Amino acid sequence: MAHRRSPAAVLGGWSAKHRKTAVFGWLLFVILATVIGGAVGQKQLTDAQQDVGASAQALQILQNAGLSAPAAEMVLVHDNAQTADAAGFRQAVDQVVAAVKATGQTEDLQSPYTTGLISKDRHYALVEFNMTGDPDTADDRVQPVLDAVAKVQAANPAVQISEVGDASGEQWVNQSLGKDFKRAELTAVPLAFGILLAAFAALLAALLPVVLSVTAFIAALGVLDLISHAIPQSSSSNSVMLLMGLAVGVDYCLFYLRRERQERAAGRDPKEALSIAAATSGHSVLVSGLTVMVAMAGMFLTGMHIFEGLALATILVVAIAMLGSVTVLPALLTMLGDRIDWGRRKSSRHRPAKPDGGRVWNATLGRVLDHPKPFAALAAGFLIVLAIPALGMRTQSLNVNQLLPTSSPLVQTYDQISAEFPASPSPGMIVMQTPDVTAPAVTKAVAAFKSEAAADGALGSGPVQVTNYPAQHVIKIVFPIAGQGSDAQAVNSLDTVRDKVLPATLGTIPDSTAVVGGDLALSTDFNNQLDHRILPVFLFVLGVTFLLMLFAFRSSVIAGTAIVLNLLSTGAAYGVMVAVFQHGWGASLVGTKPVGVLESWIPLFVFVVLFGLSMDYHVFVVSRIREAHDRGLSTKDAVAYGLRATAGTITSAAAIMVAVFAVFATLSMQDFKQLGVGLGVAILLDATVIRVLLLPTVMTLLGERNWRRSKRQVPQQQEEAVAALR
Repeated sequence: MAHRRSPAAVLGGWSAKHRKTAVFGWLLFVILATVIGGAVGQKQLTDAQQDVGASAQALQILQNAGLSAPAAEMVLVHDNAQTADAAGFRQAVDQVVAAVKATGQTEDLQSPYTTGLISKDRHYALVEFNMTGDPDTADDRVQPVLDAVAKVQAANPAVQISEVGDASGEQWVNQSLGKDFKRAELTAVPLAFGILLAAFAALLAALLPVVLSVTAFIAALGVLDLISHAIPQSSSSNSVMLLMGLAVGVDYCLFYLRRERQERAAGRDPKEALSIAAATSGHSVLVSGLTVMVAMAGMFLTGMHIFEGLALATILVVAIAMLGSVTVLPALLTMLGDRIDWGRRKSSRHRPAKPDGGRVWNATLGRVLDHPKPFAALAAGFLIVLAIPALGMRTQSLNVNQLLPTSSPLVQTYDQISAEFPASPSPGMIVMQTPDVTAPAVTKAVAAFKSEAAADGALGSGPVQVTNYPAQHVIKIVFPIAGQGSDAQAVNSLDTVRDKVLPATLGTIPDSTAVVGGDLALSTDFNNQLDHRILPVFLFVLGVTFLLMLFAFRSSVIAGTAIVLNLLSTGAAYGVMVAVFQHGWGASLVGTKPVGVLESWIPLFVFVVLFGLSMDYHVFVVSRIREAHDRGLSTKDAVAYGLRATAGTITSAAAIMVAVFAVFATLSMQDFKQLGVGLGVAILLDATVIRVLLLPTVMTLLGERNWRRSKRQVPQQQEEAVAALR
């Protein structure tokens, strides 16, 4: 009876027969995507699009009126010896004001002797101003201002003069991201190649997965540039795409290539070995890739543009890497033949790639399978202990002083301003849209807002600045928030303004809209939106993953086991992230200090990514176990065979992923450190504690219940593999 071949087998067979079309078609696709994408460029999210809630509405009102909030800058003047009343101190302040004004790049420049922004001990003074022009490009125009301030500092060496603000901070971040991105490329790619070289002991075999994953990333980046004009991207998308592209691209090729080489070592001819690899590992690649993409699609349920962009970037690079693995790789293997072993070490030339886990794996696995209950309890207990700190997880959109390294001059200046001028670095903002900004009722409401906010203790030190835009029917009020940064007092002050002061004053004006914005409001709204949407995303990912595993293995027990094991590894990763970045346990190992919170988007992104990536290993390992069981082995023997057959591949794949994620943990930006640590720890635990201890012990304890619903329902790709094994 004829059976329809699996999609992976069909793709592999077509590529082997049309190898030139597959290879040159891939190259043409990469070139076209790169050229066209580079020509149109990537469209970035605006501030209003990136945020949510009332704070995003405030930005949108300004944007629609052509009044985007200007890029605010501050220059801190400090002298331990002199006070602001001393002639030398005042001279330095006057020189800063004059130098900044002379650049012609600023507006609303005010002397601290006018605004009263002088610290209580009078050893600090704060010069405030805004950058002229489009705030989105202010970082490109801030350098003359920075140079002017630097000249004043050089002329007054006894006084500390430093600048911080939206434009200077954005410039530093962009430069840092550029350096980090280049360092990640220059470090992660050689690391992946080195691990593959150790795994294959052949230069060309190690080079192929790296080349395919890098070209997949390049192509995906070009496609993303095109799509970004319909779905704008965040600044993190490219870095996340590089991280995911290298991780999954190399792994998918590794799975495929190792299976083909194992079959060749078992004595099969090249065509038969490639067919088996396509039907088995190729199928695992398709299932794994589909799982990652569907899991990432869950982030669209957040209704937040930043998550939609990250999801799109990841789906693109995974889809393209998956396509390359099941089409271009078989074509290249057919073209190269035995030349795939070019560059093999002489000592390894005749060493067969048999399905053998090696001495360590075999010794460990034997003990684990002989005593499944204690090892299962030990492994589960270990993961639960690691997960305990996650119960105290706190999230927040990181401020500049949290996002950048503590050694950065910007962070040090920011911290000094926060301490001496509470709320000055991150003031609140009210945007009001009303028919007549000069109406007596409006003027009275603005005055009432000032007095009531002050009476309720919601205002910090510094003036309340009111700017009217009659032609646009908009009023912008910038006010200092009592408290520091995002501490409890600052949050309470913001809530007081939103829930009590605003409705009782500006909110009473008919036919008007008044909303609160500013950095703290943006962070609060972001977290609130995430809190409301995170459960649907979790349920979607869990449900879809279960269904995909059920479809792949025809066993609800195996699908349920996959869900539970993934939850354990994700929980442990959360616990480690909280321990490192909130409590500071081991923070020095990744070159950072605890910031007390996790970046808002990191936990959800880590959860979704891990549920996808963990399926790489799960599908690959369980597929081999399934093959052995369908061949007639008992569950325990099938588990032993499957793990020994995949041990080398899993070890190499995990080492590559952990290495790539570890590179991101060493970057300067705090959010990428958190992302790298979270993903790296989870993959390490998944490839060791989960695959070496929990998976084999749980499957052994379940026995034939693993396959209760799968008998006589073996998918065609498994039938092909079983026939080949026989």
